[in-house]
Amino acid sequence: MCGIVGILGRDTVAGELVDGLRRLEYRGYDSAGVCTLVDGQFQRRRAEGKLKNLTARLAAEPLAGEVGIAHTRWATHGAPTVDNAHPHIVGDVAVVHNGIIENFKPLREELEAEGRIFLSETDSEVVGHLVARELEAGRSPKEAVSAVLPRLHGAFALALLFRSDPDLLIGARLGAPLTVGYGDGENYLGSDALALAGLTQRIAYLEEGDWAMVRRGSVEIFDSGNRPVTRPVVTSGVSAALTERGNYRHYMLKEIFEQPLVVAQTLQSYLKPLQGQVALPIPDFDFSGVSRVQIVACGTSYYAGMVASYWLEQFARIPVEIDFASEFRYREPVLETGGLALFISQSGETADTLAALRHARAEGQKIAAVVNVPTSSMAREADLLLPTHAGTEIGVASTKAFTCQLAVLAALAANLARVRGRLSAEAEREIVTHLAEAPAAMNKALEHDEAISAIAPLVAKARDVLYLGRGPDFPMALEGALKLKEISYIHAEGYAAGEMKHGPIALIDEHVPVIVLAPSGPYFEKTVSNMQEVRARGGKVILISDADGIAAAGEGCLATLEMPKVHPLIAPLVYAIPVQLLAYHVAVLKGTDVDQPRNLAKSVTVE
Repeated sequence: MCGIVGILGRDTVAGELVDGLRRLEYRGYDSAGVCTLVDGQFQRRRAEGKLKNLTARLAAEPLAGEVGIAHTRWATHGAPTVDNAHPHIVGDVAVVHNGIIENFKPLREELEAEGRIFLSETDSEVVGHLVARELEAGRSPKEAVSAVLPRLHGAFALALLFRSDPDLLIGARLGAPLTVGYGDGENYLGSDALALAGLTQRIAYLEEGDWAMVRRGSVEIFDSGNRPVTRPVVTSGVSAALTERGNYRHYMLKEIFEQPLVVAQTLQSYLKPLQGQVALPIPDFDFSGVSRVQIVACGTSYYAGMVASYWLEQFARIPVEIDFASEFRYREPVLETGGLALFISQSGETADTLAALRHARAEGQKIAAVVNVPTSSMAREADLLLPTHAGTEIGVASTKAFTCQLAVLAALAANLARVRGRLSAEAEREIVTHLAEAPAAMNKALEHDEAISAIAPLVAKARDVLYLGRGPDFPMALEGALKLKEISYIHAEGYAAGEMKHGPIALIDEHVPVIVLAPSGPYFEKTVSNMQEVRARGGKVILISDADGIAAAGEGCLATLEMPKVHPLIAPLVYAIPVQLLAYHVAVLKGTDVDQPRNLAKSVTVE
């Protein structure tokens, strides 16, 4: 969540700062601002809401200056108002901040007791006051920042601009990502490589606890002990063109249609089709002694983990537990030394999941991470990195990252099954064959976009919607409900189909559409029986199945959606598409902000 861009340039930087923020819009935000330094004076423009409001403000009141910082804010402490928007200016320092300063309250009380006046409700302004106090005591910017950072508890990425030094930006990170960009006579700070994609491809990722003094001609990086360190400068490979929608109306739709390609790209890294084998990026990773798997994730990634729990237990015959990352540490889980803890995150920076990873490591667990950003904190801290290759995902509601996670998790389950002696060579070849078929089957599912769009009006007028599924289709029902909630703001719930009669069936009436995910296969007959219970009580069923399933159970449904007939292993990848498209078309009909739904952030870097 939130976004930071800082530029030490040679020409006016306000436009480039806003362009950088625009590339960070996918993270989610509710206000934005820019601050530059001109002739020793700060100039600032801030606005509530979307970047277009800030752009309009800048058009009316342009900003000069060859150095500046900019920020998109997702409100935590204080409402999304102009006063709470970043950058904050305190005396001789301007600051932008991602994350949360957990001890801001005692720090603020200390500062207010000295007579310092706060102009916002944010925790972030505390940082500005602390640094300003050190500057007022005669310390240099370097000395001031090095004195303040140890006092900050929580998670943060910071960029600071100093009135006394127009050739200096200072950046710092703890629990939230920050990168340094290297240019030709210019240098930069950004939340991620994409923020700097229009400026440079040469970047260095700050490590946990690092802080950096960035000048036009040099970059000095220090660790948490203020010792000079060197971080490798790499080529990001991220293009600003990745943020273009092309001919698609929304990023989300573009990313839904990219899924066959990115799933194929991901599977190329995990399958050896000619040999009929699954291959992990670290082929000799030691699974010996692993007697159980603990899966930890949030949101959509959690539902990918739920699907994986079925695969791991079915194929590898290994017990699996799954937790929401936000709850994992607090229930004080019993973790056997040497167990495998599997963390799933699109960004690799999700605060809850990252904290859970570190807890699991302290408990002696082997750490595996399924992430879409191979340079992220989780990726760097994992023993076994399992990258997805979804590419940059701009839409806040995850689509292609989710299906790529499923592809990787299926490969992991097969690999672990083989290592444990639970999978014959013939069975492994069969799994590889079916996984290799997934992209083509997903393409077939996308061919039904028009039919799904035609069904959307049946759902758009509903106040409540239920999703049902059995086995791995149960987490897909949960994911379908989440997608509808996220982008259309319709209340939706997913249930295990067999649980309907244990309470939720009381919700059924003629005004509640019930969306049933029931591919023909081992769970079909049971799911259809539950569907009939719904229909018997006046419920309006939308059945998503294949031709055989629709022929057997489609009569009397409000609507049916035909998917290609596929092996149960890859059904979750294929059935993700209709629930994503249905949510998308309903949201479009309702006129909501599909790509940046209210109150949501793409990368949640606070707990």
